[in-house]
Amino acid sequence: MDVQEHWERVYATQAPDQVSWFRPHLETSLALIARAAENRSASIIDVGGGASTLVDDLIRQGYQNLSVLDVSHTAIEIAKRRLADSSHAVQWLCADATQAVFPAHAYDVWHDRAVFHFLTGPEQRLAYVRNVASAVKPGGHVIVSTFGPQGPRKCSGLDVMRYDGESLHGEFGPRFHLVESSRELHHTPFGKTQEFLYCYCRLESTP
Repeated sequence: MDVQEHWERVYATQAPDQVSWFRPHLETSLALIARAAENRSASIIDVGGGASTLVDDLIRQGYQNLSVLDVSHTAIEIAKRRLADSSHAVQWLCADATQAVFPAHAYDVWHDRAVFHFLTGPEQRLAYVRNVASAVKPGGHVIVSTFGPQGPRKCSGLDVMRYDGESLHGEFGPRFHLVESSRELHHTPFGKTQEFLYCYCRLESTP
């Protein structure tokens, strides 16, 4: 299955607020980003940001150095239209997070809500982690959210992985110092409840 084709179809056929992962405001993500990036000039990338409203809220809070990456061009265009003139303040990247070439040590904060759990192959996860380790500044912060142990086994027709704090941190390794992990119950637009897990790490300065 072509990953980009799948997500283009999803965003072309479903309204942004009618996908299961939609949340009007990502309160947990925003709180963690605020802890990780007190300086409003911090460089922040939202991986798999797509049509998410996280970038809207970050702009409102005064963050000035924002990037959004998504594999779906359609999702990015939805967000750009919603933001209108404010979209020009964001760097938009259409790419697969496991294959993209990121500038070295470019980001103070790497945020990912609901991408990593779609990486069911160990080689995909390894490529992703290598990109994070290269793209994030030494001493920078990594916030990754996946389905928790009681989360669904499939999402958007695709198999997913489920993690607890120990197993998710284990995918990243000791260079990623675990600051904390927490769970969140997400209420979908369809009235279902999904368990999400958040891991917040700091990237150590040396491998």
